[in-house]
Amino acid sequence: MKNAGYAVGANYCGNDSVAAQFTEETGIPAFKWSVADYDACAEGIRQVEQALGPVDVLVNNAGITRDAPFHKMTPEQWREVIDTNLNGVFNMTHPVWSGMRDRGFGRIITISSINGQKGQFAQANYSASKAGDLGFTKALAQEGARKGVTVNAICPGYVATEMVMAVPEEIRNQIIATIPAGRLGEADEIARCVVFLASDDAGFITGATLTANGGQYMT
Repeated sequence: MKNAGYAVGANYCGNDSVAAQFTEETGIPAFKWSVADYDACAEGIRQVEQALGPVDVLVNNAGITRDAPFHKMTPEQWREVIDTNLNGVFNMTHPVWSGMRDRGFGRIITISSINGQKGQFAQANYSASKAGDLGFTKALAQEGARKGVTVNAICPGYVATEMVMAVPEEIRNQIIATIPAGRLGEADEIARCVVFLASDDAGFITGATLTANGGQYMT
């Protein structure tokens, strides 16, 4: 996004030294709060807008997993995933929504998942959260369309992120064997999808799900 000319701020809720290194390497300021906390999101977004100006493009990309077969899943594992992956989308979108409507322009882009489309064993919590993101996208798109605000989702397949690369190589190779493209996706490929949906060229696209999974799942 920065390379496309946007003033970018990043959110994190983890290691301060990693965030500082990210800022040093990219020049992108990082703001710390948990997307699972509505009040923290509202205050964090206020700080971002004070530093960078009004939020015209919001990319909801926070996501966690707490995998377990459903009969072994704890209420805490369920809540943690829903709070971050689904409630977090509400918590981040709600504070910027009125401003986008008032200005007559906005882009909400939420990173869902292939597993929100097809489900996944031992991921009832994760799949439910990501499917919920898609329902949220379709509903909110109808509210924003006449106000110049588009709301879209991206469903990546398996991408070579830290989370995926932490999977044992044998299992990773089994996953790759199910992808017609014969490889994992790259983070830059998903980023380019985001840049497109944020652009004026995508102004007539709203309520859509852009699937980027190498052909692993087709709708």
